[in-house]
Amino acid sequence: MPDRPRMNAQGETIAAIATAQGAGGIGIVRLSGAGVPGIAERLLGRMPKPRHAHYCTFSDRNGEPLDHGLLIHFRAPHSFTGEDVLELQVHGSPVMLGCLLGRVVELGARQARAGEFSERAFLNGKIDLAQAEAIADLISSGSEASARAAVRSLDGEFSRQVHRLTEAVVRVRVWIEAAIDFPEEEIDFLAAPQLAADMQGLQRALEELLGATRRGVRLSDRLHVVIAGRPNAGKSSLLNALAASERAIVTDLPGTTRDLLRETIELDGIAINLVDTAGLRDSDEPIESEGIRRARNELGRADLALLVSSDEHIDADLELLADLPKSAARIVV
Repeated sequence: MPDRPRMNAQGETIAAIATAQGAGGIGIVRLSGAGVPGIAERLLGRMPKPRHAHYCTFSDRNGEPLDHGLLIHFRAPHSFTGEDVLELQVHGSPVMLGCLLGRVVELGARQARAGEFSERAFLNGKIDLAQAEAIADLISSGSEASARAAVRSLDGEFSRQVHRLTEAVVRVRVWIEAAIDFPEEEIDFLAAPQLAADMQGLQRALEELLGATRRGVRLSDRLHVVIAGRPNAGKSSLLNALAASERAIVTDLPGTTRDLLRETIELDGIAINLVDTAGLRDSDEPIESEGIRRARNELGRADLALLVSSDEHIDADLELLADLPKSAARIVV
């Protein structure tokens, strides 16, 4: 990771509730900044030993107990943010966590802005921008596959690939600049087979990285799958089967589905936004026409289209996917 200047160690000490909203068995208040050692000493009654869990009675300004829990001090620079960090673990009552947060604010901290802990970790050179984004992706991941992808980015896999490509591009650039700067040399460096091979390898590597990035975006945002076809082809039955519930009304009458029906499912660890659409056909009926318009708009942003068809209609039905992006996949059901 490239070196970056560290933040001013004399900056403000920030604090926030680090666990999710709602009640739970355990809740955590986290602090970061130069004022952490002093706050830790005030709470514990003595200076805590770094990286040791200390049983502590947390009290308010009047000395009345708030809760009993654990206090852990991480000394700079060996912490997530690169600063002194303090974690206070208590029972996960929102009221109790609010009281404890108020107490550390009284002792000199201030409430952190959203994402400020990750911001300080970046500014202190503990993580890069890709890893900072991976933290948000991991927290919001909706499937096992997206969570695993975020963990790989958080471990620096994506950043290492980018750094390797950067170094390879610089080597090729140096080669080309040398050939331009010394044109009187008898050897034509630009015609060297190795240069062509390096350029082709770079192109393949960039295409692979771009493809992996697109897949990562789909995993993060969920795969957008649209069920399309002519009226009464069985689209709603397919939605119900994939969702394992009677999500859509199924009848023998064509045009039952007028609006978009959405369902979120998970298949093989991948989160999917599944959309059932109105049957695609020419119609003068205003409500059905609006449903068809919405169906075509949905196809225009699909990652995958499930075309429900039959042998006798397959050729004509494939023309219904004219609004599907070229990059999107299609499966005929």
